[in-house]
Amino acid sequence: MAQIARSPRQVGNIIQRARKQRGLTQTDLANLAGLRQELISRIETGHEGTKLSSIYALFAALDLELVVDKRSGRTSKEIEDIF
Repeated sequence: MAQIARSPRQVGNIIQRARKQRGLTQTDLANLAGLRQELISRIETGHEGTKLSSIYALFAALDLELVVDKRSGRTSKEIEDIF
């Protein structure tokens, strides 16, 4: 099922949900992705400034993929309000 993420917090929520659905701890996921548990915690809580390479490593470990698509149903003004 496709999920939309428009902020670091939303990406973190997606990762956390996928991790829990697979019955993994943050430490388990960190080991699978070659990252530190502390970084997993920061990403799941929406820390800004995470390297894309770390996100890609987590997606690979969770068997997820990143898809980029046009925004749907929003005006420019509404999009500006997000930021």
